[in-house]
Amino acid sequence: TISLDNPIRFIDAFVNHIDLKALDFTVQTLKSEGRPSFDTKIFLKLYLYGYLNGLRSSRKLEKECVRNIEMQWLLCGLVPNYHSISDFRMQNPKGLKKLFKLFVSFLKNAELIAGDVIAIDGTKSRAHNSKKANFNQKKIDRHLAYIEEKTQEYLNDMDQNDVIEDAIKITDIQAKIERLNKNKISYEILQEKLQASGEPQISTTDVDARALLVQGVVVEVSYNIQAAVDNKHNLVVATHTINRNDLNALGAIALEAKENLEVETFTVLVDKGYHNGREIDQCKKHNITTIVAHPTPGRSKESVTQPEYLVAQFKHNKSDDTYTCPQGETLKTTGRWHKKSGRTEQSGYQFKKYRTPACKECPVKHLCTSRAAGREIDRSEYADAVEENNKRYQENSQLYRTRQEINEHIFGTIKRQWGYNHTNLTGLEKVNGEHSLIMLVYNIKRTINILGVSDLIAKLKNWKSPYKTKALLLLKTDCLKLKSDFVFHPIKFAA
Repeated sequence: TISLDNPIRFIDAFVNHIDLKALDFTVQTLKSEGRPSFDTKIFLKLYLYGYLNGLRSSRKLEKECVRNIEMQWLLCGLVPNYHSISDFRMQNPKGLKKLFKLFVSFLKNAELIAGDVIAIDGTKSRAHNSKKANFNQKKIDRHLAYIEEKTQEYLNDMDQNDVIEDAIKITDIQAKIERLNKNKISYEILQEKLQASGEPQISTTDVDARALLVQGVVVEVSYNIQAAVDNKHNLVVATHTINRNDLNALGAIALEAKENLEVETFTVLVDKGYHNGREIDQCKKHNITTIVAHPTPGRSKESVTQPEYLVAQFKHNKSDDTYTCPQGETLKTTGRWHKKSGRTEQSGYQFKKYRTPACKECPVKHLCTSRAAGREIDRSEYADAVEENNKRYQENSQLYRTRQEINEHIFGTIKRQWGYNHTNLTGLEKVNGEHSLIMLVYNIKRTINILGVSDLIAKLKNWKSPYKTKALLLLKTDCLKLKSDFVFHPIKFAA
């Protein structure tokens, strides 16, 4: 018996409620000739049920269609082939992304999301690409150097064997040299691709995967799942996957959250890994209040030896755009903007330089800088936004401490409890689709725990979805009979 509080009842109702074609899903059209196609909704129900229960292998899902009574009820006894099941997930990343956004709209309509305080964080998901299949220029150079060394070693052996005329050994050495030459050509081609891409690294199995810092000094070839979580019921309101670290990720995920929530402003809590002036300034321009923890101040490039002479101890005067040093001297700027160059994630912004001639006569210059011309301070074009953020961080320590309570457990649930710590899909777009599906399933499961299945279905019926299906769900006679055999089925099959 399928009970009233069984989650598959909500999955059935939710999928029947929406128009998949309007969400950019690849919808199968029924043909008059040949074997008829499966309805696209069958595959979506299958994947929602599978991910809800820790199953994402297409072969395992096919087996569940045969032996699982809940799956038989949900799919009306249909058993799709594992190829068709796998193809649905690969062909519909955009649809899955839009479906997640649509469910956020439903959660807001059901008053399960407040949209006032959002916590943002990221976690790494291992890519379908080993470390051996990931290369940077240093690694390629190391392989080429090894090939050159071994080739020269074999050539020297051949010279020695020519003297003693050992034909068998010479043939063996020639085969080894030929194999090394083939490997050399492969690495040279890989080097050309790396240089043409303009990227610092390249992967051969999954071209979009990157070696990312996971924890401490541990590096894995991974993707970075970004998630924005509302503080009312800890539900995910925005998510997307990137192939870089967190430093340049804040603006995009914060703006996605704002778009999904359809609000004018909110406060976002973020850890120090996201502290980037450009990203903080972007949030400010879009009326998003940031509370980003700032990194511990480090020593300047002029080798400051005393903490009282760190950059943070120099006071900026907005009225005349000058700095006052701890000794009371004024550092001025010419007003010229300089460009921060380089290939790092923090390059590409403009800054002004501030100096004072008083440094030459300063009695504590040796404590402040080792620069012969005196102390020099750089001020970024985003400094105002950063200073405002840092001030909010100091004044709202209690609110910031709630950040971990809001979003950390989500990644623990997904990775440790459900085992979704890796992806078998390749390509950033497809991986984005799978991670959107995972976050959608997380929201469904948490929402069911909050309201229960019956109340959730009641709210679904009252929800005026912009993608509500316009046509009746056409079910075969045997499907209607199958579902009628189960007691207390409250869902109408007309959308």
